[in-house]
Amino acid sequence: MASETKKLKNEYLFGKEEEEKGKRMRLEEDDDGHCKFRSSDSLLPGLHDDVALTCLARASRSDYASLSCLNARFNSLVKSGYLYDLRRRIGVVEHWVYMVCDPRGWEAFDPFGKKWLRLPKIPCDDCFNYADKESLAVGSELLVFGRELFDFAIWKYSLIQNNWEKCEGMNHRRCLFGSGSLGSISIVAGGSDKNGNVLKSAELYDSLTGRWEILPNMHSPRRLCSGFFMDEKFYVIGGMTNPTDSLTCGEEFDLQTRKWRKIECMYPNVNRAAQAPPLVAVVNNQLYAVEYLTNMVKKYDKKKNSWEVLGRLPVRADSSNGWGLAFKAFGEELLVIGGNRGPEGHRPKRAFWCLCIQLCRDGLLRSSSNQMEKEVTRFNHCFKHILLCNLVGSQVPRPAYTQKEELYTVEIC
Repeated sequence: MASETKKLKNEYLFGKEEEEKGKRMRLEEDDDGHCKFRSSDSLLPGLHDDVALTCLARASRSDYASLSCLNARFNSLVKSGYLYDLRRRIGVVEHWVYMVCDPRGWEAFDPFGKKWLRLPKIPCDDCFNYADKESLAVGSELLVFGRELFDFAIWKYSLIQNNWEKCEGMNHRRCLFGSGSLGSISIVAGGSDKNGNVLKSAELYDSLTGRWEILPNMHSPRRLCSGFFMDEKFYVIGGMTNPTDSLTCGEEFDLQTRKWRKIECMYPNVNRAAQAPPLVAVVNNQLYAVEYLTNMVKKYDKKKNSWEVLGRLPVRADSSNGWGLAFKAFGEELLVIGGNRGPEGHRPKRAFWCLCIQLCRDGLLRSSSNQMEKEVTRFNHCFKHILLCNLVGSQVPRPAYTQKEELYTVEIC
């Protein structure tokens, strides 16, 4: 039994053995259960292999491409996915910025290492390429939802393999849904099907298996809603049941009991047909929102089921009915990215701004974010969609939806 477990572990870490032995790393375990490579395959001479693996796991993910070029051993280690699994287990978290300028050309920015990386282009058809899209980061994957000629489709980017591939479709395919991620799982809820019917169904995606699981239905159908995880429970707020009726109630899904709980008046700000979904962020299991019609930042009181005004954003957020604004968690801060259109809808030369907001007891303070502002505004001439997300296991709220080509949507996770 022990030998079979070790065999499966080796296959998980390093795949099938190549024909030429010695070109792949072989993992062994000592009597204490510690990971150990053969002496001839030592990763970092002079260090125990457990220590070496921990050091590599704590390195920036942007350096993994360089590590994989050192030799076959490092290449096998990076592509095995073991470092990403170890990062999740020891709690290593990196917040990255993902941007798409060209419809297929995604780029990633590491704000701490101040590095840009270009992702491969999505090998999709023109219909998917130019259609409206939604995005979701979960585990070590980035999912992009869109529409092909006859139905919805999902393309999946793997951080480990650095490539795109078609993702298995949902059981009930949809758009304009609410979504959130927690570790390697994500939940999508509500939305509209390809015929325009408003849905109350929900599904759970497991990035480790690549499969979708149908969850119990919500109490109310809704589209243009927002989803997020808080206290390890999934929430959906806002949205509309039809083009004229908005929802102020929220719903809570308990992963343990697999039941939905309706919360009346959880989000009293009603949606309109042309408005963006609620702009929400969760920092340290505390929910925040921007009321973009008034520019007010609010904090949700779980016990009283009410909202407290913290302050006003230092920049306008009401442009384009909220579609051009991102307001999400960025570590211990709130990161806001947005832009303003010029006269008659034309963009000024420098249309976008970016700022970080520190959370204080008595309100909001703007923190130093010059580097982020500089890097973001570098792409002002070609922004179409910005997605900030944590792709190493922490929660990722609902991705942005591009309503019109001239509006620039931003989502932060």
